[in-house]
Amino acid sequence: MLISTRVSQIFERFESSNPHPLSELIAHNEFTFVVSVLLSAQATDRSVNRATAELFRIADTPQKMLVLGIDRLKEHIRSIGLYNNKAKNIMELSKLLISRHDSDIPRERAELEQLPGIGRKSANVILNHLFGIPLIAVDTHVMRLSKRLGLSNAKTTSAIETDLMKVLPNRFHSRASSWLVLHGRYVCKAVSPKCTKCLVHDLCPHLSEDS
Repeated sequence: MLISTRVSQIFERFESSNPHPLSELIAHNEFTFVVSVLLSAQATDRSVNRATAELFRIADTPQKMLVLGIDRLKEHIRSIGLYNNKAKNIMELSKLLISRHDSDIPRERAELEQLPGIGRKSANVILNHLFGIPLIAVDTHVMRLSKRLGLSNAKTTSAIETDLMKVLPNRFHSRASSWLVLHGRYVCKAVSPKCTKCLVHDLCPHLSEDS
């Protein structure tokens, strides 16, 4: 089977199973989604949602976050790894959104990457989920599945992103990261993947190699 045909079939099945994949981060608006993405670095979405449930009721805009203050912010996110540094980034990010962007979330990756705590992967997630821009964010799940599914053998996130943008049909670009993340989170796990429950098991070169 041609690689392009196999890749198309993989993502057609993802699309059929879940046409509109959503982020599992719980946010009230664009600002709280950006904060959630920042907090999710080296943390699970579930832990972020627990920490922000009360936080976002009282601080769902950059202005309210500054009024809350860094000490009270830390109290809310203390359960999240690297919370001290993340709290500093959230406060500075809030200031910059007010001073540079009229409290709006910028729609350019370069501008997002100038915000503290927002790297290329986070910027891609934000632009993808908030504005539907067809970008692919590469996290540990996407890295693992890209190799297992024969989508990329690259070693760096930027190179994997480039490979995926080339090998995937354009119509899948805006949803590819979400499908791969969810599949990696619940089925194709790093340890003990649930191959018998995988909807693309017959198209997986990694499974063929192991059998």
